[in-house]
Amino acid sequence: MNHRADDVDLPGEWEDDHHPRETRRRGRRAALIAFGLVAVLVVGVGLVIGSYLNGLRSSYEKRSVVEITRGPSDGERPEAAEGSGRNFLLLGSDKRSEEDAAAQGVSGQRSDVMMLVHVSEDDESVYITSFPRDLYVDIPGHGKDRINAALAFGGVSLAVTTVENYAGVPIDHVALIDFDGIEGLVDALGGIDVQVPISFEADGHQFTEGVQSMDGAQALTFVRQRKQFADGDFQRNRNQQAVLNGIAGKLISAETLSDPRKLSDTIETISPFLTTDGGLGAGAMVELGLSLRSVRSGDLHFLSVPHAGPTTTSGGASVVATDEEAMDVLREALRTDDMGTYYAQHAGAF
Repeated sequence: MNHRADDVDLPGEWEDDHHPRETRRRGRRAALIAFGLVAVLVVGVGLVIGSYLNGLRSSYEKRSVVEITRGPSDGERPEAAEGSGRNFLLLGSDKRSEEDAAAQGVSGQRSDVMMLVHVSEDDESVYITSFPRDLYVDIPGHGKDRINAALAFGGVSLAVTTVENYAGVPIDHVALIDFDGIEGLVDALGGIDVQVPISFEADGHQFTEGVQSMDGAQALTFVRQRKQFADGDFQRNRNQQAVLNGIAGKLISAETLSDPRKLSDTIETISPFLTTDGGLGAGAMVELGLSLRSVRSGDLHFLSVPHAGPTTTSGGASVVATDEEAMDVLREALRTDDMGTYYAQHAGAF
């Protein structure tokens, strides 16, 4: 009988009356079975995740999409410096029903919330800079006006162009959500925690100084208020940032990320109230989420755009004046991805 070399029992290979050759074979079979089980599990999980992601994609596609273009009067688009990070524009619209608009003397769709979000090149830090809604700037094709009027004059595209021209950096993507969407988003997350600056009452809701848990209706009321505060719109900007911080903290919490149903419900709820540029599709959102997977609430840094004091236009309108010298410092920090230094020097300055 012929024996292969690996069939020969060598001295010292016996142990507890078991052949090591049989032990090795059983070990190989066990390894193959385990590998097969892992493969089946991976494929199964992949199918589940694929189906889940397809469901999220379908929900996300319920949003509205706009194309961002520049007209002849808009000027040249700022160019991005190499390694300068990414810039997003977040808009909150005060669009209301016709009845509400008439009752409140509101016409058109203005952006009560306008925030420039800068993501550092290393995807480790996010800087969120608020614009006062009454900031008096050049709006292409319309002369000088309040910055929030750009949305009413020319929609999302003109709002993007106005901010690009003023901030001196290109906007990679834009997202607009109306107030009803903010209410639904907060409720889909199960509520959020918000820092309330002073105690006050508004629209039947009581707000108490300190950290307060809010549902969607409370959060919506909170971000709309300004008359209760000595510095009016500036405090409202800070309140909007506080709500955004609460939303972001809840979104990136383990409680949400580990709950597919909550994620699905959140996207399902927010999409009908969301408008984005055409490039911010489902694939881009997944890529963005993966790139920011290490970001936590402590990596979100909130700022305000530099500005001068209140002033009155020749037509008698009350607006907020710009501060070009201080703004140039912010422009350079955005352009060179040096927002960390800027934040350390200017946090809370405006």
